Amino acid sequence: MSNGVRCHCQSCTIRGLTGPAIVITVGILFLLHQVRGGYFSLEDTWPVIILVVGFFHLASALSSREGHIEPPSPTVALPTPPAPPAGNPPSPLSSQGQ
Repeated sequence: MSNGVRCHCQSCTIRGLTGPAIVITVGILFLLHQVRGGYFSLEDTWPVIILVVGFFHLASALSSREGHIEPPSPTVALPTPPAPPAGNPPSPLSSQGQ
């Protein structure tokens, strides 16, 4: 339910690259684990993942937010439903059994 407007400031762009960078880092660690015969295990190299996340958060915090677009507030009023028609509506059971 997005309104189609997406922020393209430097800070949001860098923040959007954090997830793919983590996936690439984990992939490289698994590749090194396979190539080096277990020398680079994920248990021993988890600090690398934390460093990558920290680097992207620091880069996002230090980058420009010029042109930043705030997301719409979640307290937007919903449209009111239409009013029921005036008068007595016919009963749905009145035509049954005839």
